[in-house]
Amino acid sequence: MMKLTVLYPHPTDPAAFDAHYRAIHAPLVHKIPGLLRFEEAHVVATADGSPPPYFMIAELYFESMESFQAGLGSPEGQATSADVPNFATGGATLMICNITP
Repeated sequence: MMKLTVLYPHPTDPAAFDAHYRAIHAPLVHKIPGLLRFEEAHVVATADGSPPPYFMIAELYFESMESFQAGLGSPEGQATSADVPNFATGGATLMICNITP
């Protein structure tokens, strides 16, 4: 199983980020072919009490590398990727992970 982890640093306008994410971006994510599961979470704290380096983390799960590549390469996946600059003023870091049993 493959997981795409998206780390969003703090945006310049958190309320605008959340509004766009909920109304536009998340619905785009749900349309990606082959997507098995989608989770999003606002970061509220760190273990050592320091300020969190990220505002939100999103995780997208796919059955295999092939389904991951096909999903992100699809028109729906491309539309989702193209939307990121519209709300993520802090940018985004993407990590592709192989989930081991």
